[in-house]
Amino acid sequence: MSSSTIHPAVTVNNIKNFIPLILDSQTEHYNTWAELFVLHCKAYDVFDHLQARDTGTSSSTEKEKEKETIPKHTYLESWERIDSIVLQWIYGTISQDLMHTIMITNTTAYDAWCRLKNSFLDNQAARTITIQNKFFNTRLEQFSTMAEYC
Repeated sequence: MSSSTIHPAVTVNNIKNFIPLILDSQTEHYNTWAELFVLHCKAYDVFDHLQARDTGTSSSTEKEKEKETIPKHTYLESWERIDSIVLQWIYGTISQDLMHTIMITNTTAYDAWCRLKNSFLDNQAARTITIQNKFFNTRLEQFSTMAEYC
């Protein structure tokens, strides 16, 4: 095997084949979407793009030890190119409204991931109250069948 190989992320032709739902601010699918997205990123060796980037603050001897103990893949693609692919995956699996909400020029996949996460989880208490109110105000007479009510 050659020391320089093509990154697995480059081989993904259609992200929607792997993440079949579109995240929308009106649905309660964030946790499902995020889990599918994380699994996909781990499978295609790009999970590090959903985490804060190492700033390189460790000493040079620590870096040398890490290089010796952790086998690294050598890919032809640059970090920026792969990050752009992951960012396209994010944009390709969310609604246009969410995309316009989180899109910022010259951003990273991690930054977009955090903005999405914050938009869904920062207001979790308010969303919980809204859902509880809907649940407590649901009445059997509002539905034509018991199955529909359940």
